[in-house]
Formats: sequence, C-alpha cells, structure tokens
Amino acid sequence: MSAALNAIFALHRRSLLWAVMRIVRDPHTAEDLAQEAYVRAKTALETRSIDHLESYLYQTAKNLALDHRRRRSFRQQFERSDCSANEVENVATSEISAEENIIERERQRLFEEALSKLPGRAREAWGLSQIEGWSYQQIADHLNVSRNTVYNDIKMVIGHLRDVLTRLERG
Repeated sequence: MSAALNAIFALHRRSLLWAVMRIVRDPHTAEDLAQEAYVRAKTALETRSIDHLESYLYQTAKNLALDHRRRRSFRQQFERSDCSANEVENVATSEISAEENIIERERQRLFEEALSKLPGRAREAWGLSQIEGWSYQQIADHLNVSRNTVYNDIKMVIGHLRDVLTRLERG
C-alpha cells in the first residue's frame, strides 16, 4: 500500500501543493504541510487500510493547512512582527532577580523570627486564622478560650508583625 501512496503523492503533488497554497498563502509552508500530509497518510496506512487514498491525502493536507492558518491567526493577535532585536532581547521577565530573592529570603527569616518571639497560643490562633482560614469562633472552640481572647491574640500578632515589617522597610 506504501507504493500506492508514493505513486499517488508523486502524481498529485503539484495539485496538492496548490490546494494547500490557496489556504496558507506561503509556498514554503505549503510544501511542509504537503509533506506532513504524506507522512500522516503513510503512518495511517501502517495501522489500517485506506479505501480512497487520494481523498485521504487531500483531506489530511487541507486539515493541516486550516489548522496552520488558525494557529497563525491566533498567534498574530498576541505577537508583533515589527519588533526590533533589541526589543525582543529586553522583554521584562516575571522572575525575580537574585538580589530580590536574597532580600525576600531575609525578610522571610526576620518575619519567622519575629513570629517565634510571640506567645504560642497567639501564634497558633494567628496561623489558624490567616493560614487555615478558620473563623474566630472555630479557633476559640479549638483553643478552649473565648472568642474575644482569639481576637486580642490575633490583633497582637498582626500589630507585632506590622511593626517588624515597618522597621524592615526603613532599613
């Protein structure tokens, strides 16, 4: 069956290229897509029999061309082709710099150190509230204290941490 595919591809290659070319409007892309259609048809023949090989080849090429045009259209919405090399090389990254990473780690260390100096119940109440998302009543029930005590503990932790952050920002 591979010999039949080779013969059909050789006989209809030019027509296949023009069919793809009408969709993608680029001769190099049309050539690539026609070759890809051939490869896909050959791969399909390895697993099953194809009754209308010529139609299969044309339909595969047409589908590939339409997919290519759709992807190109989508990409053009978000990409600019008129960018200079300098603009491309200087695109901002969302990654933090090594310096920012060191500063953030130091802030985290100081934050944890400040948190460790607070009473255990207050730290636990703050963690359950801020990290676990528990309500004050849930925390009060869990710690066996009043809701007002939980409120005061969390208020103390937040005030202490705010003071620490203020000192850090002042340098």
